[in-house]
Amino acid sequence: MLVKTNAAAVQGVEAQTIAVEVNTGGTVAAGKQMFYVVGLPDKAVSEGFQRIEAAIKNIGFRIMRLRTIVNLAPANIRKEGSSYDLPIALAILSATGQLDDQVISEYMIMGELALDGNLRPIKGALPIAIQARNENVKGLILPFQNAKEASIVEGLNIYGVENLKDAVAVIESDGKSNLYLKTDTSDLDLNEDKYKVDFADVKGQENIKRALEIAAAGSHNAILIGPPGAGKTMLARRLPTILPPLDLNEALETTKIHSVAGLLDQKSALVKTRPFRSPHHTISDVALVGGGSNPNPGEISLSHNGVLFLDELPEFKRSVLEVMRQPMEQRKVTISRARISVDYPASFMLIASMNPCPCGYYNHPEKDCMCGPGIVKKYLNKISGPLLDRIDLHVEVTPVSYEELAKYQPATINSKDIARRVVNARQIQSKRYQTFSNVHSNAQMTSRMIRDVCQINSAGKTLLKTAMKKLQLSARAYDRILKVARTIADLVDSKQIEVEHLAEAIQYRSLDREGWAG
Repeated sequence: MLVKTNAAAVQGVEAQTIAVEVNTGGTVAAGKQMFYVVGLPDKAVSEGFQRIEAAIKNIGFRIMRLRTIVNLAPANIRKEGSSYDLPIALAILSATGQLDDQVISEYMIMGELALDGNLRPIKGALPIAIQARNENVKGLILPFQNAKEASIVEGLNIYGVENLKDAVAVIESDGKSNLYLKTDTSDLDLNEDKYKVDFADVKGQENIKRALEIAAAGSHNAILIGPPGAGKTMLARRLPTILPPLDLNEALETTKIHSVAGLLDQKSALVKTRPFRSPHHTISDVALVGGGSNPNPGEISLSHNGVLFLDELPEFKRSVLEVMRQPMEQRKVTISRARISVDYPASFMLIASMNPCPCGYYNHPEKDCMCGPGIVKKYLNKISGPLLDRIDLHVEVTPVSYEELAKYQPATINSKDIARRVVNARQIQSKRYQTFSNVHSNAQMTSRMIRDVCQINSAGKTLLKTAMKKLQLSARAYDRILKVARTIADLVDSKQIEVEHLAEAIQYRSLDREGWAG
């Protein structure tokens, strides 16, 4: 008997419908193989029958000694993972007359079975739910741990089941089971303040707070340079608190990536805050950009719509840093394999920190640098010019004095106040670039757009010319200064880039100064 139902395969951050066809017929003698899976399954799918057989027996149903062929179509897509256990198990029960074979074809089903019939959670529940809605199926049956995540998709009946027996009950009742979960929009409130840190906690460092405000307002990449203990990491970790809140489309896109990676919190259906990823400097290039035989998103995709923080930047392997260059420009990463090519979004802000030299005390106001001649320049040369070219703000961080740490004074700057100014600046940029499909902030402007948007008066041109000459700034600093100046002007809602905006932008190009490293 032939029975069909629906499952899904996740490719990148999208899902594709997979038809699960089970045909039974002909008694199989003891000791002979009775179960065949075709349609390009991997080992986890092929081994599923051992789990399926034990689960079916342990909930009181029978496994008949019939030749059973399972086809997963389309056959040219590789099927990976154990989440096909549940649809295959229910299809086998239907093909052997133990379930209604007509009802099962109207549902999409996913889940991994344990030997006792219980279900384990799957990856990619959100993109699977979106695909199920697109297919107009009666409902989606999946493990209850993933039900909350899937329930934010409107127009789709979700059935969160704890075990195979519950899934059977949904099919037998044709969806009238009390396991139905209504669309849950309680997690769609994206304005909740869930951060445990605040810029108000930081004593001193007003100039660094200002630099990070500018970075957040224009979505600029930034690098913090200073000695150990100056507060670089502490300041960077507070950057997400001043970024604009996620809108619904951004939240859904971010949630899909974390769902595919299996990192979504089961207590929450939606990623509500901008991601902050801080990988260790021993990370491999594959872990950073994504990949593997079964492609998975890397750290730069997990940072999508958020912040990627690279602490101690020169300690990262050069090959790891270089693979970021193309994703930073295109805001996506393409992973190609022999049988498949997938795209993962990768629109993130890069915030890096570094010591100015191996000992950490070059340019320190009180301590002497112990590094020999040429060591500082060699240390900075670990960061390639093309990568540094993609970083708009170079911020020097100096230690806070004991007197400033010891004295008590009420916080004058907090994250909410900064975030309000950042949101206003982003709204100005959103209107400015509404006719450009791939540009949403000042940091994303092309060279041609800079000439149109970042026009300066004669006094500004004189200042910029003088700064380029006296500070010996490199040519690549020119465009970066104009972009940052445009953001500074937006923060005060100024249509024109004034001299003071340019002056402030110039000071954020430390590493471009010839002779900065001696």
